[in-house]
Amino acid sequence: MSTTPDDAVRAYVEAHRAAFLDDLAAWLRIPSVSADPGRAGDVRRSAQWLVDKLLATGFVTAEVWETAGAPAVFAEWPSGDPEAPTVLVYGHHDVQPAALEDGWHSEPFEPRVHDGKLYARGAADDKGQVLFHTLGVRAHLAATGRTAPAVNLKLLIEGEEESGSPNFPDLVRSRADRLRCDAVIVSDTGMWSADTPTVCTGMRGLADCQIDLYGPDQDIHSGSFGGAVPNPAMEAARLAAGLHDADLRVAIPGFYDGVVELTDRERELFAELPFDEARWLRTAHSHATFGEAGFTTLERVWARPTAEVNGIGGGYQGPGGKTIVPASAQLKLSFRLVEGQDAEKIQQAVREWVAERLPAGIRHEITFWGATRPCLTPLDHPALRSVVRAMGRAFDKPVRFTREGGSGPAADLRDVLGAPVLFLGISVPSDGWHAPNEKVELDLLMKGVESAAYLWADLAEHWKVPVAG
Repeated sequence: MSTTPDDAVRAYVEAHRAAFLDDLAAWLRIPSVSADPGRAGDVRRSAQWLVDKLLATGFVTAEVWETAGAPAVFAEWPSGDPEAPTVLVYGHHDVQPAALEDGWHSEPFEPRVHDGKLYARGAADDKGQVLFHTLGVRAHLAATGRTAPAVNLKLLIEGEEESGSPNFPDLVRSRADRLRCDAVIVSDTGMWSADTPTVCTGMRGLADCQIDLYGPDQDIHSGSFGGAVPNPAMEAARLAAGLHDADLRVAIPGFYDGVVELTDRERELFAELPFDEARWLRTAHSHATFGEAGFTTLERVWARPTAEVNGIGGGYQGPGGKTIVPASAQLKLSFRLVEGQDAEKIQQAVREWVAERLPAGIRHEITFWGATRPCLTPLDHPALRSVVRAMGRAFDKPVRFTREGGSGPAADLRDVLGAPVLFLGISVPSDGWHAPNEKVELDLLMKGVESAAYLWADLAEHWKVPVAG
């Protein structure tokens, strides 16, 4: 019986599975927590480990790129074909903080395999999903007989994603010439479930802020002065209550300007997913759905902009009563943004809305912590069709479509490089990103390897880039 390219890929992956997992375990043992200044050396060690691994894999170039914060890693492997597309894979090598006392069943930076799952901080987010590209490209070469990938392959692996990517936009702008590509593949997302492989087609943007409100110069007696001077805690509550109208639409003027609405086709694609609301609520540790009128739960979390109160406080919080008008209060808000919204315009709209709603005698300060732009993949893009075909071959199942409710730096790559962003991820919701006992399903991780192995040849076959000149 003849051997198919898929057979060759699977045989190669199976033969090298154990060595790959040993490599992943070694990388996971490096506690590359970008949020902890005390781990800066470990983040740098993680970057160098990846450089060494990529060079050993066969990449012609692999190097540490310095930033004002933690280092990134860049790698490149040209195809030798002038008509081949250039593809940039994005991921990150930094991880969230983790400690045994947080509720881990074992040390978070000592990988443990149990029941087909690999437990460690970074197993799914994002070291496992970055590293599967090393075995994937080798399997691609083995199956095709090539000595270089069928596409011009580049990698950019960030070191500060878990800290909000503060230096990433500047890095991309300053290195745009070397990052130039025809498409970006983000391997920092997940699937609907192990039984329902999916491709993400968009992520929301983010703008978040803290509003500090000041009234009296000190706490004052509520009997002597209450009801006659403005109360900053009451004004914080008024702001929070005024964020939405009766239909739970965000009430800030101009908030929906430019929003790209869902198409009928996109709503149909969402509806194809096996959504179980009761199960979803259990995952959310909540007891009822809630949100903007006229939209389903999935549409609300994937494709609609939102405003959330992340925290509110002010005045006395101790036991018993303390009858005061507090001197200050605080409100923390976050806004998830969709395609068409401009984060800077949203920030300005929030500033104006707050200023107009506060009475005389209340001073305020608003601090925004930067912004992340939304990102949306065109459903008809040839690179998306290649991702879908590659995952379909790996999983031997129809591939559905999702979006992500969260945010990431993908739009910086799209906007600076002028390239569409595609998503290739194999993590599932139970993997517990940012939570104790983060894990990755080993069989799904190998499906990620297969998907990457099929993708490069598919892109080269179905998407020829015109030669300049």
